[in-house]
Amino acid sequence: MTDIALAWSAVGGDPALLARMSTVVREGALQGRLPVRALARASVGACALAAAELGARRAGLPAVPRVRVDDGAVATAFVSERHLSVDGRAPVSFAPLSGFWRTADGWVRTHANYPHHRARLLSALGLTTDRADSVERVLAERTALEVEEAVYAAGGLAVALRTAAQWAAHGQAAAVAARPLVERRRLDSAPARVLTPVETAPLLPAAGLRVLDLTRVIAGPVATRTLALLGADVLRVDAPRLPELPDQHTDTGFGKRSTTLDLVADRSVFEELLAAADVVVTGYRPGALDRFGLSPRALAERRPGVVVAQLSAWGAYGPWGGRRGFDSLVQAATGIAATEGSPQRPGTLPAQALDHGTGYLLAAAVLRALTEQSYDGGSRFVGAALARTAEWLTHGVGPEPGDPGDAAEGAAYDGPDAWLSETDGPLGRLRYALPPVSFAGGPADWARPPGRWGTDAARWV
Repeated sequence: MTDIALAWSAVGGDPALLARMSTVVREGALQGRLPVRALARASVGACALAAAELGARRAGLPAVPRVRVDDGAVATAFVSERHLSVDGRAPVSFAPLSGFWRTADGWVRTHANYPHHRARLLSALGLTTDRADSVERVLAERTALEVEEAVYAAGGLAVALRTAAQWAAHGQAAAVAARPLVERRRLDSAPARVLTPVETAPLLPAAGLRVLDLTRVIAGPVATRTLALLGADVLRVDAPRLPELPDQHTDTGFGKRSTTLDLVADRSVFEELLAAADVVVTGYRPGALDRFGLSPRALAERRPGVVVAQLSAWGAYGPWGGRRGFDSLVQAATGIAATEGSPQRPGTLPAQALDHGTGYLLAAAVLRALTEQSYDGGSRFVGAALARTAEWLTHGVGPEPGDPGDAAEGAAYDGPDAWLSETDGPLGRLRYALPPVSFAGGPADWARPPGRWGTDAARWV
């Protein structure tokens, strides 16, 4: 099975529709030792085909619009956070204490972009200063596994660098490998979703649908940013006291609105939003939202017919099922960093491909769930995990080209310029990566630029 066919099958797609897809293969895009470009193309291709399918359903078209996946657009979008500029200013990337550090027996990867994670890391190391030389000295005296467990116990984020073989022997690796690439299940017998006809130009498959966005960082926001591109009213809801990184929020905020709510003090407002939501996307640590009555089953009971999409780092199962995580940490733990570099000098993928790839897969699963609901009804659950996408990258993605549809076109990747655009908005003059999800008659850009974090009203349009 080819990579795009596998991704399309993972979201429940009809294999006959793969004939509607063609690809533009660009040598030099997303170069790495692992087949990152193939994974990126497949996840975006599945998302674009799911969008075209839903669009055809809502517009009453005789055939699903043709889909074209261009490696140039995909490669540019997979590093969208690097291409963002605000009034000419380059984005802020990883914080000084986020990265690889030598330990007494190897390497550890830390993540301290958020102030509270930085504070927990320093606490676990017994430090009151964030001087790099102090952190380096303490870590050099401990084993990687000791650091991993100590930082986790303190509520921080750090993982030991593992080879692929070391990860394969870990209990979480076995739990991840036993799960499908995308989890999909029906939660109840709610009646079929009635989709209003769409006659817009461009064709917007998600027009009129309301998406409650309870995600952070990259993967979840990429999924909801894609649904916003396709016409959904996406309202991102954050806790007012949980810090956010401005550039990260800007990059993934195109097409959306942003508000803040305390799920205890503002519960009545949140329940009003939920009562009218068609899709709820969550990206917090597994179980973190359950205490607020926001598990998939609880959401379906209160809002029959809802689509619940859940994103996690390690999966909501296995010995690490309750752990926090980020793309960079999953790369380090699963052997990817050792493969892209070596156990003696770890490397990284050419993009945060686990984040972006999982985000497009999750968006594809939501779109397919909406299409399936229009025939068969039922509240739906879809789920994806960065670690499961990592398993796909390291063991499932095959050699190129091997893509379905028309014979692939070939071209060189000469850089991102053709897939970058600029716009003015509340945050200033923005340069940004254009969306890679493309189908005949569909949107080429988002309808609105991102706004300031937490400044929109907590209501649907």
